Amino acid sequence: MKQAIVARADLGMGEGKLAAQVAHASLMAYEDASQGDRKEWKGGGQKKVVLRADSESDLFALAEKAKAERLPHAIVRDAGHTELEPGTASALAVGPAADDRVDAVTGDLSLY
Repeated sequence: MKQAIVARADLGMGEGKLAAQVAHASLMAYEDASQGDRKEWKGGGQKKVVLRADSESDLFALAEKAKAERLPHAIVRDAGHTELEPGTASALAVGPAADDRVDAVTGDLSLY
């Protein structure tokens, strides 16, 4: 079980902003997962990987793929209080789910 969080590299977010967006995405997708998957993931150490996307369109394409695969997922849209414009799609989390299912959506991406 793992979760992949994909953050947009093209936005040039500072380290703190990036960390906040990744945290938001992780929690949102966790809430989208089934109770059984939540429990299994938590019991297994909550494995996560942070990956990079180069554009908003890449983020949304990955979200569509996750949806088609019936994987828990969530896109973060920033509130616009600090670095980003309101509504900016900044990150996507996929999972928690079985490693191979998450890899089917995000396996070709580079680490952030």
